[in-house]
Amino acid sequence: MKRYTIILLFAVTHLTAQELYQAPAGAHSRVSSFENLNGVKGQAGKSNATAKGHAFDALKAGESKTLLDIQGAGKIQRIWCTINDRSPRMLRALRLQMYWDNAAKPAVDVPLGDFFGAVLQPVAFQSALLSDPEGRSFNCIIPMPFRTGAKIIVTNEGSEDLVLFFYDVDYITLPKLDPGDLYFHACWGRTRNAPLGENAVLLPKVIGKGRFLGVNVGVNVNPVYGSSWWGEGEVKMWLDGDTKYPTINGTGSEDYVGTGWGEGRFAHQYQGCLVANDPKNQYAFYRWHVPDAIYFDEDCRVEIQQIGGRSVDSVRSMLARGVPMKPVSIDAGPKGFHGLLEPGQKETLDKADPGSYANFFRSDDYAATAYFYLDRPVSNLPALAPVTDRYP
Repeated sequence: MKRYTIILLFAVTHLTAQELYQAPAGAHSRVSSFENLNGVKGQAGKSNATAKGHAFDALKAGESKTLLDIQGAGKIQRIWCTINDRSPRMLRALRLQMYWDNAAKPAVDVPLGDFFGAVLQPVAFQSALLSDPEGRSFNCIIPMPFRTGAKIIVTNEGSEDLVLFFYDVDYITLPKLDPGDLYFHACWGRTRNAPLGENAVLLPKVIGKGRFLGVNVGVNVNPVYGSSWWGEGEVKMWLDGDTKYPTINGTGSEDYVGTGWGEGRFAHQYQGCLVANDPKNQYAFYRWHVPDAIYFDEDCRVEIQQIGGRSVDSVRSMLARGVPMKPVSIDAGPKGFHGLLEPGQKETLDKADPGSYANFFRSDDYAATAYFYLDRPVSNLPALAPVTDRYP
């Protein structure tokens, strides 16, 4: 057993471990913080006679802070921050923007909390790309290359002042990047009150050559569906000119994050569910496509179906009460699976055994942060939604 454990750990870490003994030619290490904005050489920690004089700043309502603004080529290696107000409203009110190569439009334009994995609330976790050691801080180690410049801005778009904001941006400068190095992007979107049968959008159609890195998703379950299961929807990925049908199609929401038969709380390297709150009907999950890369040459769009399920009897009862839903299939166990939308299908909800399981279109509240690389510093995606549309 120990031998197999060692092999697995090596498989996961060897790509980064092999760099520990290498020093890239011309690389210089820098850290930008309030103690040394932009990480200027030989200028760190000068405040208060070097005795911890500027560890944090306030961020008043409507105020922006530039965390990094540098010229030249390099790569961001790590971002850490913590704030004293970690309420869901503040985490959605703080807007995080990242610009590459002096572009006028940000490549990253997201709520700060969602970006770092606090989709519904801060939760202690560790994954391959993001972590929150004790539920009080935010870490990102996604590599972010840039060729001629990098800028990071945080804006408080809420109505409440933030008293304490701490941060580090760890980066290296480089003489140049490799020609094939891609630019990091992230976007946020919300799907709610959608018509029955309409998917929740995880990544809107993005144009260019790149890689879909993964997604953080938060689901506030519509209370009209009671305690019925929300996660029967399949994740679909349209790649490189796909039209009606996608190239990649999953089998269910919990299946997408590597679990099954429902979704409880867990946090693994490449997938996890950080919130599984049945009483509050809230779920938050992530999936990193690191070992299973998703590449595209022309375009990419990712969505998840809004489909739930419950016993046939329960679905009949909800329909009788006027709950907005549309049955789509019946799992009758040994008697087979019946797709109610298939041409010529004669099975109906009325004829099904009471103990059978029925899947149905529904409408819940999804918030998703998608992470991807692109061959250009600017994407075709729209700006972040107004703060009033982001609040939980």
